[in-house]
This record gives sequence, C-alpha cells and structure tokens, in this order.
Amino acid sequence: MGKFNRALTFLKPWANIPNVLMTSTSAWWKQGKRGGVLDEVLNRLSKLLEDMARLQNQIKSAMAYPVAVGFLAVVAFLGMTIFLIPVFAGIFDDLGGELPALTKFMVGLSNFLRSPMAVIPVIVIVVAVFLFKKYYGTYAGRRQVDAVMLKLPLFGPLNEKTAVARFCRVFGTLTRSGVPIIQSLEIVCNTVPNKVISDAIAGAISEIQQGGMMSLALQQSKVFPSLAIQMISIGEETGELDAMMMKVADFYEDEVEQTVKALTSIIEPAMMVLIAGMVGTILLSMYLPMFAIFDQLG
Repeated sequence: MGKFNRALTFLKPWANIPNVLMTSTSAWWKQGKRGGVLDEVLNRLSKLLEDMARLQNQIKSAMAYPVAVGFLAVVAFLGMTIFLIPVFAGIFDDLGGELPALTKFMVGLSNFLRSPMAVIPVIVIVVAVFLFKKYYGTYAGRRQVDAVMLKLPLFGPLNEKTAVARFCRVFGTLTRSGVPIIQSLEIVCNTVPNKVISDAIAGAISEIQQGGMMSLALQQSKVFPSLAIQMISIGEETGELDAMMMKVADFYEDEVEQTVKALTSIIEPAMMVLIAGMVGTILLSMYLPMFAIFDQLG
C-alpha cells in the first residue's frame, strides 16, 4: 500500500491527479485485494491516469499557442508604444502642425504609460484579481463563476464535455474495479473541477440513497447533456453501468478533441488579426501626420 501511494505521488505532477484520487487509494487497494484482482485494478488505475493526462495535455497544448502569441502581442504593443512613439512624437513637435486624432490618442497613451500614473491600472488589476480569488473561494462565488464558465461562447461546451468525460471515466473505472456506486460517486464528485456539475453529482448520490435512479437525478439537474443521460439510463437498465460509463467517457473525450481542434482553427487566425490590428494601429498613427505634411508640401 505504501509503495502504491508513493507511485501515485510520483505520478501526480505529470498526470494532474486530483487530490481526491490521492486520498482515496485505500478504496482501490481494498477492492483489489478483496477480489484477488489487485493487478487488474492497478492496470485500470494506470489507464485512468493516462486518459486524464492525455485529456489535459490536449487542452493545454491547444491553449499554449494563443496564450503565447497574445503575450508577445501585448509586449510588442507596449514596447512600440513606450519606446517608438516618443521618437516620432518629438519629430512631430519639431515640424509643428495639427496631429490627427489617432496620433494624439497614441501619443497620449505613450505619455501615460511612461508616467508614474501607469502604476494605477496595475494596482487595479492586482486588487481585482485578489477580490476575484476571494470571491471564488466561497461556495456561492465558485458556483456562480463555474455556471458562467459553462455558458461561455466557444469555451462553454469544451468545459462541459471535459467535466462529463472526467466524471464518466473516473466513475466507470471505480465501479468496474468493485468500488460501490455511492462511494464511487462521492470520490468522483470531488474530481470534477466545475462546482455546478459536482453539485449535480452530489444530488445523484442523494437520489440513489433514496432508491432512485442516477440518470433521473442527473436529468433533473439540467446540467448533463441529454445524450450522456440517455446512455447512463441504458446502462442502469441493462446492469452494465460501468461499461456504459466508459463508452460515454470515450465519446466525450473524442468530442473534447474535436472541440479543441475547432477552437484552435478559430483562435489562431483571430490572434493573427489581433496582432496585425495592434501593430497596424501604431504604424498608422505614426504615418498619418507624415502623409498630412507631404500633402502640405505638395
């Protein structure tokens, strides 16, 4: 058991294992020892961690490019605004004349960013992030933010599919390994990062304890996709819930992969347009006065 826990601890940074799986290893171990299938249980756990890591890496790799490009775009914009625009502003002052509105705005922005007043937006952002974290740390705050995350354009469906895939994968692996349904739901409830979905799973626990069906409780929550609920219901009726949950997990993991590819195909050109717009705005603001001067000379 000690070696088992140490192995999970070693794998945690790479597989992004939720803490609840780290603290519930006794359930895996006991069921494997009790049924004499410890090797099989460990193989299932290994496959679970592999699938979870693969799902996380797909999302991270897709988001890495736009985040990196966005960061470089902001750095380039600030660099040109702070260091390049003042050079042109000095030339325009020497030449005299009325500056176009866009040029005035960019020169004013450059002067602001180079002044001590520029620290004010930084302070506002830091305070806003701090307050957001404090609010998100409360139950009501986390639930409200997570509800918004499920409704975001483009990213909302991705968040939903990722949470459903993780729920079904962990639950199916636990029940297939012999862990009781209630205990499996209690464990998996804490592996889903979205509070709205984890609350729906908690509601399913209460429904089952009262003799109800898990699929009915999930349907009443109006959080889970109808296709997932239908497949879970079939699994309950046929007595093959664990196998059906694994099929649902396979389906939604494929859906996550397709959604990530679709998002990437949208985000990449959008980032290029954003960068072109930012750089183009600076260059246009600097060249407009020159065009006006050339017209006057002509």
